[in-house]
Amino acid sequence: MKSCEILKQQLQRLDGKDYAAYQSLKGGWSYPHFELHLDRIPKDPYAPPNTGVYRARIDREKAGFPVDLTSTKVREIALRDFLARRFHSQCELINKGIRGTGNSGVISIAKPGQEILERTSIIVNDEFVEARFSMGLPAEGRSINSKTAGRMLFEEVPQIVESSLYCKTLDIEILKQHIDTAEDAGFLRDNLRSTRLVAFIADGALLPRRSGVDAKPLDRSNVVRFQSPANLRVRFTLPNAGVISGMGITSGVTLIVGGGYHGKSTLLQAVELGIYNHIPGDGREYCVSLPETVKVRAASGRSVTNTDISAFINNIPFREPTASFSTTNASGSTSQAAFIAEAMEIGAEVIVMDEDTCATNFMIRDKRMQELVAKEYEPITPYVDKVKQLHKDHGISTILVMGGSGDYLSVADCVIQMTEFKPYDVTVEAREIAKRFTSERAQEGGNTFACPRPRFPVGDGLDPRNKYAHHRVAAPDPQRLLFGRTTVDLVDIEQLVETGQTKAIGRAILIAKQYMDGANNLKQIAGKISEEINRGGLDVLDANLTGDLAQFRSLEFAAALNRMRGLKVKQVEQQE
Repeated sequence: MKSCEILKQQLQRLDGKDYAAYQSLKGGWSYPHFELHLDRIPKDPYAPPNTGVYRARIDREKAGFPVDLTSTKVREIALRDFLARRFHSQCELINKGIRGTGNSGVISIAKPGQEILERTSIIVNDEFVEARFSMGLPAEGRSINSKTAGRMLFEEVPQIVESSLYCKTLDIEILKQHIDTAEDAGFLRDNLRSTRLVAFIADGALLPRRSGVDAKPLDRSNVVRFQSPANLRVRFTLPNAGVISGMGITSGVTLIVGGGYHGKSTLLQAVELGIYNHIPGDGREYCVSLPETVKVRAASGRSVTNTDISAFINNIPFREPTASFSTTNASGSTSQAAFIAEAMEIGAEVIVMDEDTCATNFMIRDKRMQELVAKEYEPITPYVDKVKQLHKDHGISTILVMGGSGDYLSVADCVIQMTEFKPYDVTVEAREIAKRFTSERAQEGGNTFACPRPRFPVGDGLDPRNKYAHHRVAAPDPQRLLFGRTTVDLVDIEQLVETGQTKAIGRAILIAKQYMDGANNLKQIAGKISEEINRGGLDVLDANLTGDLAQFRSLEFAAALNRMRGLKVKQVEQQE
């Protein structure tokens, strides 16, 4: 490995040359306190900084992080998450920003959100601590500006690295709190099943967010912190925080009711994002859900491929049987039915839904409509008639925000009313009302819930090449996956929280094509990808050791694949 002094001399000789001459700097360089690896340098100053690959590596022993900080996977991920946040904040503090053409002068790292995720931006193992970041090496026009590049490489980068990746430069108590919080949340989640819970919301949790585009906690002085109804309160003893109390949501059918703007959807969002650990100060640190919790909504216009939606929809006029339903333009009801069938196929255990984002005709058909439109002319069996069967036959619980239909009171095991952001258990009152005001609607769709037929993907329709025959697998944001010439709309997959997750899913689909031979079903394919990641980390998804990937679940992997318009699948009869 060459000395950084040689790098400095080499850089000076490049001043004024064409931008492509930066390629001569690629390789590993030894600095006094770390190694700098310039693995991939963009050939254009206008290229996005993240198209380059730059790594700063420090010997683990010299970095000084105690072994106990990475004694478990949860703790290791939390440490890496903390270091990513520190590196990002130091980039904003030390880096002087754009200085020249295009992205000249920028030093950055993938920005973490409110969730503690495994990412490729920071790697910590027994040998080293490594940050993978991006830079816009500076230019004026297309000419190299070596003076500014020198300040970046020999002043800013060393300051950022030394203030981010050495234990001695960090507040160890804040670091430990970050790791302990993640460990406690993981412990809570791991212990839900043993108490027949599917979710837990801690007393004192701060659930409201600043806005629909800002996931930070609302910081108004009059914000209401969560307090469990007494009869729903449960307690856990956490490894670090000790005894904690909060509301337990049990297995079965749970309704969240109340007036508009009283906190129903806010509570549901805490449940749907309880699949992740959250950073200290988020307000939802001890709000957890089973890992197999899926937020389901309608998504008109999405593609559906050979999906068995017959549990909900049958006898569509002039269409093939719905046990193998396909469309390139799903309606609200068919998209929601497909979402549930696909989630079941991959192993969902809890379905959460908000009536605001559901198809009305999928959720309920009241007595008057049943009288007007006979069942023989209505293909849709509403969810209200299948929700109990879904739990009884398949063990899948439902948590549903419902403010418009009292018919769900008859099928609910628990009813929680939100009033001014305070929860109240109104199950007894709800049952009395359901008895007193009978809906008289007829139950539809039979007494059982058949499991959807498994599907076996065939990958020859998934082409990652763009119009120039180059591979294009990218994500501009969490809700859009670019795969070849196709843009996959993922806006209805609301549990994707970072762009790095969507990027990782795209690369995983590319790798998964080798298993899409018609012999492996979708769950098996997702399992094979998970096994590869468990063995080799997220790096197995990209040979270039990029720093822009984040962990994802098999559920989101499958959901993205199911929305790809080039997907082909074979289907088999369900075995008795």
